[in-house]
Amino acid sequence: MPRILVVAPNWIGDALMAQPLLARLHEKSPGLRIDVLAPEWVAPVMRRMPEVEGVIPVPFRHGELAPRARWRLGRELRARGYDQAIVLPNTWKSALVPFFADVPLRSGYVGESRYGLLNLTYKKTGAPMPEHYARLSEAPGKELRRPLPEPRLRFAAHEVEATKRKFGLASPYAVLCPGAEYGPAKRWPYFKELAAELVIDKVLLGSAKDREASGGIPGRNLVGETTLDEAINLIAGAQVSSSRTIPA
Repeated sequence: MPRILVVAPNWIGDALMAQPLLARLHEKSPGLRIDVLAPEWVAPVMRRMPEVEGVIPVPFRHGELAPRARWRLGRELRARGYDQAIVLPNTWKSALVPFFADVPLRSGYVGESRYGLLNLTYKKTGAPMPEHYARLSEAPGKELRRPLPEPRLRFAAHEVEATKRKFGLASPYAVLCPGAEYGPAKRWPYFKELAAELVIDKVLLGSAKDREASGGIPGRNLVGETTLDEAINLIAGAQVSSSRTIPA
């Protein structure tokens, strides 16, 4: 049974856009087992993906090289006998763990001149992010089959209801996520107007860094008050949700 290690992106939105790749890999090899190496802040999203068998959280801070820790983790993973590693971030350091794990086939975009660390490389095309990642399910240069599978996350109905009770949400509601990682330039600027038009209750979600972006938007403001798992449950229980950001 083939086994693949996927090195996840560093951002939640990018991780979601990588799911069509995972689904396409399963389409091509139904017995495939996929483990994901993910930052601790992305791991809850990866655990919700039905294509993922196991998630390996990594303790490295964003931007941290930590070569010795990456070497130790790679040597630990070596015993799992992965057939392939697919490295989604473009950084040099993100390819170190599969290299240290002696994974025989290590694929990804050239990125920061990762020749040697990767032995199956792809060149960027400027495709939308879901297609950008999904191209790694095909040989370099091969046309990507479309349409791609839609992203989807698992949830348990009883957990959704328990989370709604925890935050006192009984009536139908809409979820709005007004923040964006890179600040105002990436935010959709019309959440306040949208909230005013919605006739059901509104719930605002996001990380603590999104509190400024949520200011002045009418609704129950839970920005910075939930875990990521709780936020996913609340989105799953909503009648309407919106987390639009401006494309790059």
